[in-house]
Amino acid sequence: MTDLVVRAEGLRKRFGKTQALDGVDLAMRRGTVLGVLGPNGAGKTTAVRVLATLLRPDEGYAEVAGIDVLKQPQRVRRRIGLTGQYASVDEDLTGTQNLVLIGQLLDLTTRDARKRAAELLEWFDLSEAAGRRAKTYSGGMRRRLDLAASLVGRPEVIFLDEPTTGLDPAKREDMWGVVRTQITQGSSVLLTTQYLEEADALADEIVVIDKGRVIAHDTPDGLKRRVGGLTLRVRPADPARVPDVLRVLDLVASPGTQASPDKGAGSRPGAVSVPVTDDLSLDVVVPALRRAEIEVNDLGLHLPSLDEVFHALTSDSPKEAELV
Repeated sequence: MTDLVVRAEGLRKRFGKTQALDGVDLAMRRGTVLGVLGPNGAGKTTAVRVLATLLRPDEGYAEVAGIDVLKQPQRVRRRIGLTGQYASVDEDLTGTQNLVLIGQLLDLTTRDARKRAAELLEWFDLSEAAGRRAKTYSGGMRRRLDLAASLVGRPEVIFLDEPTTGLDPAKREDMWGVVRTQITQGSSVLLTTQYLEEADALADEIVVIDKGRVIAHDTPDGLKRRVGGLTLRVRPADPARVPDVLRVLDLVASPGTQASPDKGAGSRPGAVSVPVTDDLSLDVVVPALRRAEIEVNDLGLHLPSLDEVFHALTSDSPKEAELV
């Protein structure tokens, strides 16, 4: 348990008639990224606010960096960085002044605060706008300044609540690079996001929250395997050979399944797929295709996308209870 940098047990929080958190347990290992996913209103932001000492739970226990968030909130705040869903910079200050002010509040000398501000402004591609008031920044620039502000104190634990909202795809990928760099420099990151590809790219583990409850916690690949398992997909060069490919793939089909032409959104014309139990199926299929003299344009093993996982877990289907 000593490698846990964030731990929460039985968190409950009600706002009027709304049960925002209904017994949430969370655990994040040191030096990792924990992705927290869930529909709007699932309780993600409420959980982050509790962990960041901005909100007291009605019940439950939580600690960050080994410190009780309820008993010693000021000590917790010295160890964390937080970026909320909306930029919260002072728009009457320049980019440099915003970051220097935060550095001074964290007891950095003015010289060190300016050095750190310049470093972060360059990192977030804001150096040319450093002397401008934040009110003149675009929405994306203000968002990047807000992200920079959360890193001034080189926090041990960083809470990023939908940090790339409002960023264009290029800047979003830049932010992914920032997260990865923070991990290599010794920080741990709890990330909530609406972009499932973001969680897939960054998270070591993923927690799915729905209706104030944790309904799944696993690695991205672990969730994909639990929801849908492996699929072997083959697209022959000659569409007329599809019936032959179907017969080959049936050799490795998981029990109770059979190969079939791909259908639905995202399917490739002429592609055939079959559920399989493991990657050893390739050792059977590749030689069989060669013996049958079937040329292929595409052949590979695929797990369900994180989008498919998300929709399967957050639906009201009976599968939900099996995946807790």
